[in-house]
Amino acid sequence: MKIIILGAGQVGSTAAQQLAGEQVNDVTVVDTRDEILRDLQDRLDIRTVSGNAAHPAVLEAAGGRGADMIVALTSSDEVNMVACQIAWTLFGTPTKIARIRSGDYHRRPELFGDNAIPVDLAVSPEQLVTDHVERIIHYPGALQVLDFADGRVRLVGMRALKGGKLVGHQLKELRSHIPNREVRVAAIYRKGRSIKPEGATVIEEQDEVFFVAARSDIRPMMQEFSTQESAVRRVVIAGAGNIGFRLAGALEDHLQVKLIERDPSRARRAAEALRNTLVLTGDAADEELLLEENIDDADVFAAVTNAEEANILSAMLAKRLGARRVLALINKPSYAELMEGGSIDIAISPQTITIGALLAHVRRGDVVRVHSLRRGAAEAMEAIVHDENRDSPVAGKRIEQVRLPEGTTIGAIVRGEDVLMAHHDTVIQADDHVILFLTDRRHVEEVGRLFQAGTRT
Repeated sequence: MKIIILGAGQVGSTAAQQLAGEQVNDVTVVDTRDEILRDLQDRLDIRTVSGNAAHPAVLEAAGGRGADMIVALTSSDEVNMVACQIAWTLFGTPTKIARIRSGDYHRRPELFGDNAIPVDLAVSPEQLVTDHVERIIHYPGALQVLDFADGRVRLVGMRALKGGKLVGHQLKELRSHIPNREVRVAAIYRKGRSIKPEGATVIEEQDEVFFVAARSDIRPMMQEFSTQESAVRRVVIAGAGNIGFRLAGALEDHLQVKLIERDPSRARRAAEALRNTLVLTGDAADEELLLEENIDDADVFAAVTNAEEANILSAMLAKRLGARRVLALINKPSYAELMEGGSIDIAISPQTITIGALLAHVRRGDVVRVHSLRRGAAEAMEAIVHDENRDSPVAGKRIEQVRLPEGTTIGAIVRGEDVLMAHHDTVIQADDHVILFLTDRRHVEEVGRLFQAGTRT
């Protein structure tokens, strides 16, 4: 697939790295910053073009006339929309994705479409991150909570800790612990290495466990790997930017929320717009301020400013002063890996969260949802089984008969309104939504081919 990425910022660079790593993609990146383009070209097998992403000549030089997809990820909503319009008008580009941050545009979906602004998918990284953090807050103890099948199935990642009912026990004992629940462990990571989940596998402390379950079965399953966490009641958010403001608005009707913002004018705007949030003007890394606001009573402290160093410092301080759980927005993967699990409980990566929305439109086969995991090394996806010509490699087969790549597991199947946990003898049917976990994302092409018609094996 020939893909043009406009903008080589954090999200654009991550998208280029992920897509260029899949051999079937021909990737070109456009940006005005020559030094960033040179660095990308040194590291990745891509083409680069220097210039304004909204200029027709630049898009043509990037190969717009034969492109299958344009992904506009510059920092300007307007440049992204204009670029999509030009690509559609001049080149008839089939798929057009735009990063659009302003909520004012998102509240007017009639703006987008072939007869309006030709954007097939409007991506808001800020909203995706907000939704991600909100789900984590609602499930205390979870590292990640990811939606599939319109939220009917969720993939939850958490760390096994002392006190969990299954810690120190074999995985096959799970059924006797929670006999009336249908769940499936999709992957286990121990000291950074993938461990295949089998009945005889013993869960150890500090294992990172990913499991698939219907929404109603998530909390009982979480108690198998950790002690029961008390419900979240008090949340402190650092930063009243796009993410902090949206997060406060999403939580304020059912939780006690405090929002700390150092910029007085931004704090004032937030205070005027939010109904039940206490907005404070000040520095979230100010120890005196945090003590005055009883940070030791906070169930969650979420640092989501635009400055990752400030997020790291304020989150570490909040943890030291007694906040039960701290989250920090961190862009650099090396920082995130260094900090997570130590002074900071969860490092939130905007690029990793955003890339999933893009990948679902790139994957071969009928892949409708993708989540990038473990800094992009692993992946979870939802794919639809089609068998119109009776040539599907998976339809009509038991799961044990499907030739899955190494490190790939089927966690669940959604059939109509029913959620079925995957067992070796479960038969896959046409129109099933299959939830898969890949410990090695290098196998995504092989998995994609399983859900393409005309590829019976």
